[in-house]
Amino acid sequence: MTDLSRYTTLGTGGPALELAEPRTVAEVEALLRRRTPVATIGLGSNLLVADDGVNALVLKLAGDLAAVAIDGDLVRAGGGAANAVVLHRVRTAGLGGFEFACAIPGTIGGGVWMNGGAYGGDFSQVLVRALVATADGTGWLTPEELGLSYRHSDLVHGQVVLQAELRLTPRPPEEIKAAVRRLNAERKAAQPTNRRTFGSVFKNPDHDLSAGRMLEACGLKGHRIGGAQISPKHANFIENAGGARTEDALALMAEARRRAREQFGVDLVHEVELLGDIAVT
Repeated sequence: MTDLSRYTTLGTGGPALELAEPRTVAEVEALLRRRTPVATIGLGSNLLVADDGVNALVLKLAGDLAAVAIDGDLVRAGGGAANAVVLHRVRTAGLGGFEFACAIPGTIGGGVWMNGGAYGGDFSQVLVRALVATADGTGWLTPEELGLSYRHSDLVHGQVVLQAELRLTPRPPEEIKAAVRRLNAERKAAQPTNRRTFGSVFKNPDHDLSAGRMLEACGLKGHRIGGAQISPKHANFIENAGGARTEDALALMAEARRRAREQFGVDLVHEVELLGDIAVT
């Protein structure tokens, strides 16, 4: 068994039943035909893994499934390709529209899975189609068929994003570089980029206040349970303050939801993906 805490950005979580790093479409299809529960972890961001572990085959895509190719304004990227790598390649090619992904420390597959976005951009704006594998077969799905909406798709565990095609627009590399530099500066100023977190905890509610501002108003900045704490810098982030467990993060999330409900009448919805027998109360 492989301890998944080594593979998550928060640094928590127990063992997987099995960890595989398939490099080709055929390898993923063969693994799925075993009909065991399957989950894909990407770079381990936006992910909370149960402390007791996960009774599933966990996939981390590599090789051909992390490759990037550019044909005119069309980008073909494997589900395991890091957003940062894709952004570097498209900047060099003079293709814009993917700058928002500089704030998403994950993979293309994860971006499709949750319709990842930041700073007014998201995957639904650039995605043409995605190649998705299941135990019953592999096929291309459009954004409509994927059910993309705010930080959501209709994909479920057992479906694996093998590749995505993105349609971008010509833009001078220096303009792209300047835009990314500005966005990264904004992110560094507002978020705990030098701490171990899994990214944003809750989706922004339909309210005048963002989730972070709401939790800050609830007095939660710096609130700690066990080895996890709500970031003193941004209240919609949970940091591993030393020896954190997933149960600590879940307890903080439950407390945050309780206070937001009591003070603002809002039921915050978690953005982070849960893996294993765990839930947010």
